[in-house]
Amino acid sequence: MTMDYYTYKLPCEAFTVTSSNGVPAHFTCTGTSDGIEVRIAHEYAGVFGLGERYDALNYLGKTAVNAVEEKFCHQGDKTYCPMPFFWTDSGLGVYAQTARVTCFEFERGSITLHLPEGCALHVFSGSPEKMVAAYICLTGEPVLPPEWVFGPWISANHWDSREKLEHAVAEAEEHGFPVSVAVIEAWSDEATFYRFRSESLWPEPEEMIARLHEKGIHLILWQIPVYKHLEPHEAPNAQLECDWDEAVQRRLCVKNADGTPYRIPEGHWFAGSLVPDFTNPETVESWFSRREYLTDLGVDGFKTDGGEFILSDGARFFDGTTGAEGRNLYPQMYTRAYTEHLKPGQALFSRAGYVGAHTTPILWAGDQVSTFDELRSQLNAGLSASASGVIFWGFDIGGFAGELPTPELYLRATQLACFAPIMQWHSEPDGGQFKLLQPGMEGNNERSPWNIERAFGLTGYTEQVRRWHLLRMKLLPYIRAEAAKCVENCRPLMRPMAYAFPEDPLCTNIDDEYMFGDALLVAPVLREGVSEREVYLPEGEWRDFCTGERLHGGRVCTRGCTETIPVLVREGVDGSHLLPELYHEI
Repeated sequence: MTMDYYTYKLPCEAFTVTSSNGVPAHFTCTGTSDGIEVRIAHEYAGVFGLGERYDALNYLGKTAVNAVEEKFCHQGDKTYCPMPFFWTDSGLGVYAQTARVTCFEFERGSITLHLPEGCALHVFSGSPEKMVAAYICLTGEPVLPPEWVFGPWISANHWDSREKLEHAVAEAEEHGFPVSVAVIEAWSDEATFYRFRSESLWPEPEEMIARLHEKGIHLILWQIPVYKHLEPHEAPNAQLECDWDEAVQRRLCVKNADGTPYRIPEGHWFAGSLVPDFTNPETVESWFSRREYLTDLGVDGFKTDGGEFILSDGARFFDGTTGAEGRNLYPQMYTRAYTEHLKPGQALFSRAGYVGAHTTPILWAGDQVSTFDELRSQLNAGLSASASGVIFWGFDIGGFAGELPTPELYLRATQLACFAPIMQWHSEPDGGQFKLLQPGMEGNNERSPWNIERAFGLTGYTEQVRRWHLLRMKLLPYIRAEAAKCVENCRPLMRPMAYAFPEDPLCTNIDDEYMFGDALLVAPVLREGVSEREVYLPEGEWRDFCTGERLHGGRVCTRGCTETIPVLVREGVDGSHLLPELYHEI
């Protein structure tokens, strides 16, 4: 897909662009002590994009700092995946092509960008669909993951042995839950992160993976980009020592300006560790030669966690990149290296990113505690990421950390996840930072539906949750077809209403419903104790997915949601024929 856009190298003279809606945007550039200030006089009511944002979808009245940051839960205005790209409801889009940290201020009638000299400013005019597609095309070719990623995922950090993993799979089978993907985080030796923990805990991994494949389950392994600094209480690891020595001697790790190895600063995750420099071809060869056997064993992909580790402007990379640029670029260096080493049929699932995150190819929302407020922020994150060109995204059902989610929260999160690109439950380590378990749980922090049932003593709860997993399986023909169209046409699978219906001004400030593909409007329940909610239906003809009722659009309607969430089918659009009459099954 092609689209005309204007490119300006800063600093530059003042210029004016008229948006597709006929609204002028007047740009003026002023030099400052630390770069360029670009002021845009432009009338708009909504501004979207900016990467994965947890605190709001419409960023009018807010300031976005475009800096990769690792923030454990309650992200607020921090983000693992910023992007210096936005578009307005008035038909204007702007992408500031720079790796450095930038700051964008959005006020009514004006936008102020704080940018470095030499930054290229790409200015778009058009519908949200065209502007986002143009941005995607400009920043990298999107990737369609294998079809199996769209089925239900299961994960828990405390699966630290083959026995525990196979027990979890057996429980899923016993309760009638379909499983397409199992993610294991605590599989490795916790030192090299490419060797299994021990023969006694993970015997015959190739045979284990083959058995999973016979059940239709694909295995994803957790990864982290460090040469780990071991704490005093951790046992020495001879292989890690060899890897560390090689990284220093062959200059495979990120350096300081004086040539010494850069270490992750104190107070941060994996403090003291070295960071592999993926701009060095020798690093890439060394790193993946140690992991190639995992693919040979049958591993189906990797969960590329972390990457928010460049925290000094003085850091230096093999290709000349500085720490000031590497802070934002490093997550994409890391995940791109993995993507380029994936075999056909493998997948990547990543937390941090920057411009081009759609190329590496599935993002997840990182870590949140189990509260309704965090569920609200997860939806913000998914929709803002989508507005920024991220095509495939997911989150941890019911939250990753802290007290076990209430049954109500877990069900509402499951319902939302059923209509998200990736449907996954996951949980923090049993001794995690926010460990507050229910009485009598004996340290089991797993977010499986049957564990929630056991914790709260709710007979029949697992069956209630299972209905949504079974529904997900019935939706797969639709989801897979829509996913392929999304990649072909550079569109997100999960779409804010302002993106999907730009001609309708009432959609500008709707942030609690969205389109899932072309045919499904989803209105999740994000508050406790809700038995009905209002849903805005744009013009057109709609069918209630749960009741079969026919509805006319162009109005707000109230829908009951005691056991379901409102989901509406947009009649007559491409893809709706793949949706059977499913309302009677949930």
